[in-house]
Amino acid sequence: MFDMMKMMGRMKEVQAKIKEAQDNLVKVQATGESGGGMVKATVNGKKQLISLDIDAAILKADDKILVQDLVVAAVNKAAEEAEVLAKEELKKATEGLLPNIPGMDLSSLMG
Repeated sequence: MFDMMKMMGRMKEVQAKIKEAQDNLVKVQATGESGGGMVKATVNGKKQLISLDIDAAILKADDKILVQDLVVAAVNKAAEEAEVLAKEELKKATEGLLPNIPGMDLSSLMG
């Protein structure tokens, strides 16, 4: 027989785990590089740029467009990796709590 109280308790546990995982996303970091490492961008699991390192050699090149392109590429790579890491973090946090339903995407819960 279906136990509604048990299910409600389980949902509260799932919500708490998801909230904890969301809060921990600021600790998840991913770095993307472009231009052979001349530009490095680090993004957290909330997709916020937290650091940007630009090699001084390209700043002297007086090529604004090149620098802009390299920054965009590095930030995009870091953001993509951070998204993957954030999904893994959520999966770990809810492992065993939610049923494995094919096609169920929890990425919207990552805030």
